[in-house]
Amino acid sequence: MGESAKDVVMHDIKKGVLLDLFKKGERMDGRGFEDYRPVSVKKGVIATAEGSALAKIGKTQILVGAKFDLATPFADRPKEGVFSVNCEFLPLASPTFEPGPPNENSIQLARVTDRAIRSAEVEGDNSITSTFFLEEGKVLALYLDIYVLDHSGNMTDAASLAAMAALMSAKIPKYADGKLVRTEPIGVLPLKHFPIATTIAKIDKYLLVDPSKEESFVADSTLSIATTQTGLLASMQKTKGAMSRDEVLQAVDIAFKKGDELRKYIL
Repeated sequence: MGESAKDVVMHDIKKGVLLDLFKKGERMDGRGFEDYRPVSVKKGVIATAEGSALAKIGKTQILVGAKFDLATPFADRPKEGVFSVNCEFLPLASPTFEPGPPNENSIQLARVTDRAIRSAEVEGDNSITSTFFLEEGKVLALYLDIYVLDHSGNMTDAASLAAMAALMSAKIPKYADGKLVRTEPIGVLPLKHFPIATTIAKIDKYLLVDPSKEESFVADSTLSIATTQTGLLASMQKTKGAMSRDEVLQAVDIAFKKGDELRKYIL
């Protein structure tokens, strides 16, 4: 039997076991369908970064560092700064992670995190980079680096929490004589919106918040929805198969409710 055939068999076996539990209103780890695993967020965990945070959801752990630097603005936005999100899957975080350049999964996690922040315009009426202008031809660049330390399912929500917490703790360095004086911060980012992602997996007819690695493996579809405390739907990212209109609307309602719960860990 080839490897792909083995995967299909294991998928069907695991899905059957989970569905038997779902019919009883249970999940393998004892949670309800809309329950998160234990969540924690700690800010300021990297002394050499302008901002940082470590977020944990269950055994999933993600570290985010925020760093400012000087940059040349884009030609079509000469008075706007630069914002970039990168992600690295550390090989020790999961047996499925391999050393080397970023793969499509790490790129996607970075893009999903980036999209929620940009779409919510976390500085309010302007983009996150609108206050980064320094002088003609010189702006601030803000880099968010995501490191997956331990992967046990639902990296998206953990990355979202860590990214927003890192931004909240980020201190803008002083600009003087063409250089950044990191020892003399001038303040923090004037954040007004706090987009947080809630990921929901569809398995058969069941919608499950914060899918574990096992649940993600057998999911028919997965939808990550970023919401803000002001009632904005900042972004949506679907993977795998389809969801019905009613399922999507139900998932959005769940995301707003769970987003409010998750934001309490960073506000």
